[in-house]
Amino acid sequence: MNKVDKALSTMGQDPEALYQHLARVVENVNVIVAQFSEHDGPMGDVTVNPANGTVGFGSGLQSWAFTLHTMAKFYAKRMGIDADKLLPRLWGDNFFNSQEKKWRKTKSSPEDVRAFVHFILDPITKIFRAVQDEDKAMIQKMLTAIDVKLNSEEQDQPAKVLLKTIMHKWLPAGDCLLEMICIHLPSPFVSQKYRMELLYEGPKDDEAAMGIKNCDPSACLMMYVSKMVPTSDKGRFYALGRVFSGTIATGQKVRIMGPNYVPGKKEDCCEKSIQRTILMMGRYTEAIEDVPCGNICGLVGVDQFIVKTGTITTFAGAHNMRQMKFSVSPVVRVAVDCKNPSDLPKLVEGLKRLAKSDPMVLIQTEESGEHIIAGAGELHLEICLKDLEEDHACIPIKKSEPVVSYRETVTAVSSVQALSKSPNKHNRLFFRAEPLGEDLTIDIDENVVSAKQDPKARGRVLTENHGWDATDARKIWCFGPDRTGPNVVVDVTKGVQYLNDIKDSVVAAFQFVTKDGVLCEETMRGIRFNIEDVVLHADAIHRGGGQIIPTARRCFYGACLTASPAIMEPIYVCEIQTPEDALGGIYSVLNKKRGVIFSEEQTPGTPIYIVKAHLPVNESFGKALLVSQLSS
Repeated sequence: MNKVDKALSTMGQDPEALYQHLARVVENVNVIVAQFSEHDGPMGDVTVNPANGTVGFGSGLQSWAFTLHTMAKFYAKRMGIDADKLLPRLWGDNFFNSQEKKWRKTKSSPEDVRAFVHFILDPITKIFRAVQDEDKAMIQKMLTAIDVKLNSEEQDQPAKVLLKTIMHKWLPAGDCLLEMICIHLPSPFVSQKYRMELLYEGPKDDEAAMGIKNCDPSACLMMYVSKMVPTSDKGRFYALGRVFSGTIATGQKVRIMGPNYVPGKKEDCCEKSIQRTILMMGRYTEAIEDVPCGNICGLVGVDQFIVKTGTITTFAGAHNMRQMKFSVSPVVRVAVDCKNPSDLPKLVEGLKRLAKSDPMVLIQTEESGEHIIAGAGELHLEICLKDLEEDHACIPIKKSEPVVSYRETVTAVSSVQALSKSPNKHNRLFFRAEPLGEDLTIDIDENVVSAKQDPKARGRVLTENHGWDATDARKIWCFGPDRTGPNVVVDVTKGVQYLNDIKDSVVAAFQFVTKDGVLCEETMRGIRFNIEDVVLHADAIHRGGGQIIPTARRCFYGACLTASPAIMEPIYVCEIQTPEDALGGIYSVLNKKRGVIFSEEQTPGTPIYIVKAHLPVNESFGKALLVSQLSS
């Protein structure tokens, strides 16, 4: 739980009221956890309880944090009692009378103070007050009590910095987090038993799957590279990832499989040797001979063969590890250019490095020669541009105003059948477009329905969940754009000759069309194109790609224009926490920015309101600054 410092200093909450608020937050988290967790599942009980040490309290800004476990050990030395006995008393209805030195389960007199307040919040509040009031005597007394020593330089620091120094020395956040990870997170040996089915795309009983499940260092190698980390050597990267099965070693020959690898094919797969294996510890790297499964390590020499993420294995029949999915899309774009034209090669190299190091960034080069960076939001883009300027390209750059990606769709079935003739007038294509449906579009985005599925299994999902005709469901030609997007071509023809001869040409045209829509050259989304009839020349030479691809493109565009085309804009769900007196400013900003407020709730027992609204991404630029100006 973060921002405890804000509750104590800025909001000035009473310690007992703060305890009640923290207890409510823990309860709310447990309600959400209970909705999604299985009590008899492989992870066991995943609810959190401060008395078990599974909740940390602290301040990220001031880099201090503690669990009740930390505090129990701190007081056990001073009070001469066992830390395990003290731990459960520091949370819940346990009251301590400091005059009588007695514990009670109920508050029977004004001297009885809740243990969490008496032992934890009161000392922290006293330190905060002493530093803010610059009470040197009180600060010295508290430093002696908590056993923290400051040198003369540290004692002369400004109040804010001094408070951070004292709290960080007394309760270092890193130690608290490490302790929670070590005690409460399951080891890879335990967790991979139930995670294997979610991690591995292939059969759940093959050699690789069993190696992952048992976290077996003697099994075949399976490693997932999740991030490329730039090195001090210009243009080179460490491939950072976790070894799930087997052991990876320096000089070992491995198969490197990209995200588009299909078992049995040779695309997006190569065999290379690992130059070096290294341990990555913060900013330092340490060369190591080999790394067994369950560990995270870096690899040298594979960065030329992996774009962003990939699977590394020694098993010839291995499938890919499942790709990471992001809950947001890169919809905010800016064009970047170098201030000095002679630095263009450095910019291009810098963009390549940025694309490798951030799995979510999209880099494109437009026909006009503009370099486009797409990110998840204004802040994400700001960080990317800072990294590009300072770390990757190391040159001054200029950027355009952010531009938002829209999507093109259709809202009705084509009013007429779209017909297109080939340039030689010997071939005719008849298409119709219709909406795919929001549920199916989301399922395609989330890989519930995908091009990699077995056609029969995919057909079952489409007929049972989305009401498709069984014949149509098995005759999907392709998805697009990039063969994975939420648009499909369906063959609904009956008894057409030579149809398979033109399939590749129609698919190529479809991939082009879905990337550059008919209205404003934006990507298409949620459209189903039906091939209703095709008239082809009997001679194969008259129905080649040169004749069919432009014809199919025009026909796809025509089908869209006759199906009530529309433009969709991306929308953020934004949540703003604000005190009551700033609500007017918040509403004013959201109305200016075309925001639609759908919820406003007061947090029980506090003056804080939570406002939830839908806000168009295009209007969100500069919102944070406006909100802070109008609500301050």
